[in-house]
Amino acid sequence: MDKPVVLVTGGATGIGAACCRALAAEGFRVGIHYRSSGEKAQALLAEIKDGFLIQADLARIEQIDAMIRKLKEVAGRVDVLVNNAGHSINADIITMKLDQFDEQRAITRGVWYLTKRILRQFMMRNSAGRVINISSVVGHTGNAGQIPYTMEKAALDAFTKSLAQEMAGRNILVNSVAPGFIETDMTGELPTEVKEKIMAGIPLGRIGRPEEIAEVVAFLAAKGNYINGSVIHVNGGLYGG
Repeated sequence: MDKPVVLVTGGATGIGAACCRALAAEGFRVGIHYRSSGEKAQALLAEIKDGFLIQADLARIEQIDAMIRKLKEVAGRVDVLVNNAGHSINADIITMKLDQFDEQRAITRGVWYLTKRILRQFMMRNSAGRVINISSVVGHTGNAGQIPYTMEKAALDAFTKSLAQEMAGRNILVNSVAPGFIETDMTGELPTEVKEKIMAGIPLGRIGRPEEIAEVVAFLAAKGNYINGSVIHVNGGLYGG
């Protein structure tokens, strides 16, 4: 119970899984949240060993409340929250349906509510904690066909800056990590010509790896004591902020 605990939402795959591995290596007990990737979550837990699984749909408030109850039972503390979970519903503004938009935006509400509950139940009581939001370069550059997704990611960075001010004086640091184009299931589905066009705009000439995002997250979780209210871009030079 004395070991620091981190909760990584969407922790079973992609950037989230890389964060879980990196944070376990830093000495955290890792809470791996997932919505539907149960088998992958189980495999990751077996790999990192010191952790636990927690399942919930972050678009449903009652499931977030159940998460908090389980966290109290299995961990008793949350020192770091990594808001990584998300998904993208792609369509242009003309063809996207209202329910699709609402489904995408429900993630923003879930992040706000989960963070609120974690702060009140754990971090503020201990006068310590860190919140790390995984946003995206497209929240700054925009991206055709992804308006609700880019709105969500831009909102995360605004959330970071505002929450850092609200938590001032409470020893709770809040930062964002904004990845560029990273090797994940989402980018793996892109046609070759689209990938080539993307890489042409990246000075380093390649798509990033999940582990390269996780390195920054682990630094903010375990070190980075004078970094607060910041958006850290990790994109190979695609966008400088």
